[in-house]
Amino acid sequence: MIRTRVNELLGIDYPIIQGGMAWVATPKLAAAVSNAGGLGVIGGAAMSPEQLREAIRKAKELTDKPFGVNLILISPQFQDQLEVVLEEWVPVVTLGAGNPVQHIPILKEQGIKVAPVVSSDSLAKLVERAGADFVIAEGMECGGHIGDVTTMVLVPKVVDSVSIPVVAAGGIADGRGFLAALALGAEGIQMGTRFVASVECEAHDNYKKMILKASIRDAVVTGAKLGHPARVIKNVFAKQIQKLEVEDPMKAEEVLVGSLRRAFLDGDTRNGSFMAGQASGLIEEIKPVKEIVEDIVSEAEKLLKELYKRFGGGNL
Repeated sequence: MIRTRVNELLGIDYPIIQGGMAWVATPKLAAAVSNAGGLGVIGGAAMSPEQLREAIRKAKELTDKPFGVNLILISPQFQDQLEVVLEEWVPVVTLGAGNPVQHIPILKEQGIKVAPVVSSDSLAKLVERAGADFVIAEGMECGGHIGDVTTMVLVPKVVDSVSIPVVAAGGIADGRGFLAALALGAEGIQMGTRFVASVECEAHDNYKKMILKASIRDAVVTGAKLGHPARVIKNVFAKQIQKLEVEDPMKAEEVLVGSLRRAFLDGDTRNGSFMAGQASGLIEEIKPVKEIVEDIVSEAEKLLKELYKRFGGGNL
């Protein structure tokens, strides 16, 4: 079995973390990932403080395993959400969309493990000095809001820059990606898009079908000229945003409001923003979360043995 410092730090069977996707990362999905041996994460970004409180309590009903909550620093409700997390207490908090340095000590004082999502080695160094337990190095192949460096380049650079464990994210959907991440020096992976295409994910069926039908070139970037690029599955709405952000940025911002909700809840293929990564092109089947996790781990272990036989001349 593949074990790293991430397993020991989080008390999980497999160093696999579910991305804290807004709307999509519900208590049901998070609990399913945790029960399968990984770390499920509730996406708190789109929740009111009371909704987040309810989600945390629901997750505790559905699993007795460790789970986390993802908070977005640019959310206008961040401070109130942070208070809820402290009051309800969760084992792990992942933090994205900003510099979380001032908030890390507050969470650490309550015994909460803290994992900032970083897209640069400089931010990774800052959060390590502030006391982060591990970092999630997220490459631009990922779904949703993205940075500008690929996973293949970002992960080894971050690994070389910090001493705390690094979890790789962006473009990973199978055992090959898992093993590649370990080869780059990561001690675990985070996946979002792969878990959207799961039985337990509560996204509309159209959302899941969009992922299954997508090629590796169908996850396009919108919002780059607005200052907040996001990777989504190409559809009529994505093309409209790409056009508006050049011709009428204010209108583009207006139209974007509620677009992820329309995708998740309504499956609106014309007016919804279906956030997903380039790994969509690798996903061909909707499976139960437990099967997804176990298949990825077994595939990685099998490949590792095959590589050792091929290049090491022996058996593991």
